[in-house]
Amino acid sequence: MAGLTRRDVLGIGLASVSGAALAHRVPGLRWLPARAWHVPSEFTSEESGYQSLGEGLDGRIYIGTAKYGHNAYLVEFDPATGRMRAVVDAMKALGSTATGFAAQAKIHSHLPVAPSGRIYFGTKQGYPRNGEKRTDYPGGHPMAYDPATGRTTVYPIPVAHQGVISHVPDEARGISYVSTCDDARPLEETRFLVLDLKTGRYRDLGDMARSYAYIQRDHRGRALHLAYGARIGRWDPDAGRLEMLRMTVDGLTPRPESLLYENHPLQPGTSPDGRTLWLLPMSENALYAGDLTREDGTVPLRRIAPVLPGAPERETDCRALDVDRRGRVWVVIRQTIKDYGMTHHLVSHDPRSGRTRDHGVLFVVNPDYVEFKDAAGKVKPWHHGFWTTPEGRLTPLHHHMAVKAARDGSIYVTVIAPFTLLRVDPSAA
Repeated sequence: MAGLTRRDVLGIGLASVSGAALAHRVPGLRWLPARAWHVPSEFTSEESGYQSLGEGLDGRIYIGTAKYGHNAYLVEFDPATGRMRAVVDAMKALGSTATGFAAQAKIHSHLPVAPSGRIYFGTKQGYPRNGEKRTDYPGGHPMAYDPATGRTTVYPIPVAHQGVISHVPDEARGISYVSTCDDARPLEETRFLVLDLKTGRYRDLGDMARSYAYIQRDHRGRALHLAYGARIGRWDPDAGRLEMLRMTVDGLTPRPESLLYENHPLQPGTSPDGRTLWLLPMSENALYAGDLTREDGTVPLRRIAPVLPGAPERETDCRALDVDRRGRVWVVIRQTIKDYGMTHHLVSHDPRSGRTRDHGVLFVVNPDYVEFKDAAGKVKPWHHGFWTTPEGRLTPLHHHMAVKAARDGSIYVTVIAPFTLLRVDPSAA
């Protein structure tokens, strides 16, 4: 059954959110076909997940889920068969039966894959309800799943009562890097830590005070952790030294009102050679390229804008960035078109040519991949995240969450409500 129509949107009170009159066709939009698969509902509580999307060395796709109050799962998707299965049950791996806020409720981290094939991730807290306290949550665990053996390694809680938002391996040195999160706002405590993979002991490098800090590594194997105030913490494992680098744009430090400066989500990635850092603020229609080769205490950024031509400079929405093996940057960016609705565009930037390309608005070629409504014709709970355009295309409404450029040239995107995996074939992209 197809997604929401204009009548459905109005009926569940979403018209003001989507800004969608859904009555007029917009000329000039390019449409990008994608095939959809539903992430099984038993692995989520609200048909959702976050930035956890990766590709194993075996070509299978891995997805982290959120099941608030109960559990979190790492789900494996086999592109050859279209089947999904849970390969990690976080609570089972811990041997825990805790529920409510004490449960491990999310896998929110990126899913970096080490040369060994092991997939690194971490567990995170959900949201306290009904009088629950933040201290009810014991803390998140870094984990690593080995597809070759099916075994999951669980590491100790790095910081009590804080979740794990990033876990990045450096197996050659026998360590990994961890970022934690206490979920406080407007400023969050985010500890930057080094984990000894053999002993399970941590070295705490300090509080970076930056939410959603997905750790990256540069061309010398140094770890990069975004920090508040337009800074980046850089840990040199060979020298045993932490440096706090300043971001600059055109030689100037970003001002406090800049999204680079404040505690605003930045989607990060690095070039294959580790010499360029890519950043895209969630609510800015701009991509920043940072030079990681400088040794003067700065990371000079070059602003590339707009990412999506015709969209406003602010109030776009990007939650997904990935860099492919050729060095191209892939993002999904959402805009709201007046008197039409929300459109989610797959965009790439090729640093070799300097070209930024809008590949089109994502739409589902198999709209019956999931039942959006029950037998009575009512929209199912947490199935309100797609809509049908006046042209009859099923397309995401609210939030995309992650993008992955696979080795075979396919582009994968996750969308919530219901939790959905989209695949754009190489020939279409």
